Amino acid sequence: MTQPEKPERTTGIKHVFAAASYSIGGVKCLWKEAAFRQEVLLYLLVIAGFFLIGATMEEYLIATALALLLVAVEALNTAIEAVVDHVSPDWSEFARDAKDLGSLAVMCLLIANGLFLAYVLWQHLILA
Repeated sequence: MTQPEKPERTTGIKHVFAAASYSIGGVKCLWKEAAFRQEVLLYLLVIAGFFLIGATMEEYLIATALALLLVAVEALNTAIEAVVDHVSPDWSEFARDAKDLGSLAVMCLLIANGLFLAYVLWQHLILA
């Protein structure tokens, strides 16, 4: 079987549109992951909760920045899993370790999001 031909490299303004197209493709790919869909739903619930408790603009911005970081790490984790599955279709220790480390990165960001949510709730519901 022959390899498909490598696409021609784009430059200038065409590159900006190509990069945006690649990012949209990444979102479509990531949307297939249940964990990502759950994280998006959780973010929407947090934002709705922030509205109900009267969160500050800074709290919205920090929550959104943390959510975007989580999306970025989830995308990298999914990319690692895809490459590992391609390179090592059979079970191997390195494949397990790579996937576990990617999962750890996601978990760290989930904890950071949870800690920030707890802080905001504490400020608005307990100390208020």
